[in-house]
Amino acid sequence: MLTSAYDATISVEMRFEHTVTSEKCVDEVVSGIESRAAANGFRVLHTHDVAQTLAEKGFYREPLKIIEVCNAQYASEVLKREVKIALMLPCPISVYTVEGTTRISTMLPTAIVEFFPNAGVEALATEVECTVLSIIKEAR
Repeated sequence: MLTSAYDATISVEMRFEHTVTSEKCVDEVVSGIESRAAANGFRVLHTHDVAQTLAEKGFYREPLKIIEVCNAQYASEVLKREVKIALMLPCPISVYTVEGTTRISTMLPTAIVEFFPNAGVEALATEVECTVLSIIKEAR
């Protein structure tokens, strides 16, 4: 039983995202994700270098890249069921450093079920999640 709004936030965050660390540098992990995504039937739509973009505007931070991955078959199927799921597509995988440690984070695709409980995408979200987590594990 949740005892406060703070507890509810923690509960949602635990189901919402997955984060692991890596001993590799950011660029090595990004390269690994890009190649492992392709090997697992996902296309890399774009890799955003957020740190570089911010630096161009005078805001400096440790490395942060966001890799957008998508599998057209899965995307098409979930969008047929609920077009608003487009708000959560493509699947983002963030690679960044915090105090010199490389971290990899992704939103768990099964979180879509929490936001769109009547869409009937549980099985598809679970399949996509397994693949995305595998991509991260292989690239790590």
